Amino acid sequence: MLSHTDNETLCRVGPGTPMGDVLRRYWTPALLSEELPEPDGTPLRVTLLGEKLVAFRDTTGKVGLIQENCPHRGASLFFGRNEECGLRCPYHGWKFDTEGNCVDMPSEPAESSFKDRVKAKSYPVHESGGIAWTYMGPADTMTPFRDFGTETLPAEKTLASKLYADCNWIQTMEGNLDTAHISWLHGFFAAGEFEDDGTDKPGYPSNKATWRFWTHDQAPRIEVENTWYGYRYAGLRTTPNGHTNVRITEYIAPYSTIIAAIPYNTRHLMVVPIDDHSCWRYNFDAQVDANPQGHGGAPLHSVSPFETPFTRRVGGITPREYTADNGYKLDRDVQRTETFSGVADFVSQDLMVTESMGPIYDRSTEQLGQLDKAVIRMRRILLGAAKALQTDGTAPPALAGDGRDFTAIRAADKVLEEGEDWRYLGTDDDPAVREALDSVGRHLPIAGD
Repeated sequence: MLSHTDNETLCRVGPGTPMGDVLRRYWTPALLSEELPEPDGTPLRVTLLGEKLVAFRDTTGKVGLIQENCPHRGASLFFGRNEECGLRCPYHGWKFDTEGNCVDMPSEPAESSFKDRVKAKSYPVHESGGIAWTYMGPADTMTPFRDFGTETLPAEKTLASKLYADCNWIQTMEGNLDTAHISWLHGFFAAGEFEDDGTDKPGYPSNKATWRFWTHDQAPRIEVENTWYGYRYAGLRTTPNGHTNVRITEYIAPYSTIIAAIPYNTRHLMVVPIDDHSCWRYNFDAQVDANPQGHGGAPLHSVSPFETPFTRRVGGITPREYTADNGYKLDRDVQRTETFSGVADFVSQDLMVTESMGPIYDRSTEQLGQLDKAVIRMRRILLGAAKALQTDGTAPPALAGDGRDFTAIRAADKVLEEGEDWRYLGTDDDPAVREALDSVGRHLPIAGD
């Protein structure tokens, strides 16, 4: 459990808070690029880390992200006119460019230089992978953009989406880093009755077989390995045939996970705080196809009774059909006979439990077990980063620089050979990685070169 003070530190993200200061050192998703589809189009309200902002795409196509309230008398710039490389306040016509400079002040005398001394708070924006990212920290500590692979991703391979969650960001993060819950929350009774398709053996199982593994072994052994960017952890399950299946998930500080997939995965799930009580779940493709070999066969969710937007692979803002207001459409008859949760949509099963914890869960009352090792490790990393930054200005972990390669971070899923070490899976030493990258013309050096 956490103390009340540590819980507050972990969850509060507004300006001047310890965790807010940490998160502002990273390039953070602010919006989807498609939310500003055209130059001089309609501005967009953006609340990010508790700050109310407005985004707009100017005449040249550049995205600006500035304070919502006009520095003059506080009118919302969301209602302004987006025209001729600037956003003009509807109250008195003051106009601001993407850097927050006041470039026109028509309500003042023509000879006045007042506009040169007025500036709206603005944040730099970098578009990559279908997302407009921003840096909200001190200008003198801004690091290069963290490229997870999106900088060279072909336009036709770009896919990004986001989903609203009505709870504190840490609650959503903890669900992403909990491999044990898939045997329960996402379980359905027929999974244990799937006929053995012959892939319950060392190597890559079918996605259908993995459902059998989750149902067969509902208490995975958790192993966590520290890394320079956070950690990777393994959920080890015994299969019906007595082998060991490993699901490896990556945690990249402060708010990114890559969930296990066959043979490996590079798709990111980032949890970005809107404020203390809500967050966006961003999903984006970081690299080209990680599975050209077709390991696993049909997609995971195609063999389950659950609905999920991720089987459709669509971008944009994912609509919420299952909410607290309609009880997540929980069907008690289905819960008794078909699925453990009774909720039809896979992601909404997660939202049901994390949102039901309340806006900010009081972790001083919780009781943790062995299955919570990865969750505990994430909390320690974040709290340690907040303390170090407040104490002596130590930079948070996993910032870009010093040759750090964020494109080499990959999750994985496999049935292990006897004595096989899971730690190499998804790395540059993994034959599946080499084969996949060779197929798209990216070659890795052979060990010893």
